[in-house]
Amino acid sequence: MSDWVIVVPVKGTADSKSRLGASASLARAIALDTVEAALGVGRVIVVTSAAEAPEFVALGASVVRDTDSGGLNGAVAAGIAAAGDSPVAVLLGDLPALTSAELASALSSAARHPLAFVPDAEGVGTALIAALAGSAHRPAFGGASRAAHRAAGYVELELPVTSGLRNDVDTVEDLQQLGSRLGSRTRAALGGSP
Repeated sequence: MSDWVIVVPVKGTADSKSRLGASASLARAIALDTVEAALGVGRVIVVTSAAEAPEFVALGASVVRDTDSGGLNGAVAAGIAAAGDSPVAVLLGDLPALTSAELASALSSAARHPLAFVPDAEGVGTALIAALAGSAHRPAFGGASRAAHRAAGYVELELPVTSGLRNDVDTVEDLQQLGSRLGSRTRAALGGSP
C-alpha cells in the first residue's frame, strides 16, 4: 500500500454511460472493477450517490456523498477535500481494464512531480491527475481536459496507449477492444464477453 489517497468520482450509473448504452448493472460493474484495482494501491475515497455507496464500502473504500451540485469537477473537489494532507490522485471510474500494478507504476512516476496527469487513450481527455502533499489540485475534467490540465501545470506522464489506465470506456467499441482485459465484474455483466 502506498501513501496515496485515490479519489474516484462515480457519477451515477446508466446515465453516466449513455453513449455506451450501458445498463445500470454494467455501469456499476465498470466502476467496481476500477475501484477494486485502486484499492490494491492505496486508500480509496469514492464520491457517489447514497444509493451506490454500500457496494463500494463492501469493497473497502470510503464514501463521500455526491451532492450533484458541481458536476464531475464538483465531485472531484469533494473527494479531494476529504482526503486530508496526503498525496492525492483522482482516478476516473470508467477504467475496467485497469490493474493495480499499472496504477502503482503511474503513481510512482507521479511522485516525481508536484502535479502530474495521465491522458486517455484518445489523447483528448484525462484519466488520472495526481498532486503531492502540499500541492493544490486544479481539476479540469470534461471536454479537452488533457490540454486544460497541461495548461494548469500538470506534467504529462508517458504511458503506453494500451495501459488499462488510459483506456476509459465510452462506447461499445471501447469495450470490444479491451476484450479479455476487462475486469471480472465487467465481463460478468456483459455475459462473459463484450
